[in-house]
Amino acid sequence: MSDADAEPCDWCGDAVANPLSRTVRVSVDRSQIDSQRLCPECFAEWVDRYETEMRADTGHDDAAAAADGEDGGTDIIVD
Repeated sequence: MSDADAEPCDWCGDAVANPLSRTVRVSVDRSQIDSQRLCPECFAEWVDRYETEMRADTGHDDAAAAADGEDGGTDIIVD
């Protein structure tokens, strides 16, 4: 991997080749408010943290959500 093919990960700073990098974009009402370029390891940590934070106590449990017809799941879409 040459220096021209690698840029640093926004979290750990390690050089990562473009084909291996992942970009996380956060948008609200179609306006981008954040974008981060991550290496595979930092991206995996980001996904784990996102899932944990989205499952934080919301005031009702999964059993009640299932009884109400909600699936209780969270989708993560990565382009």
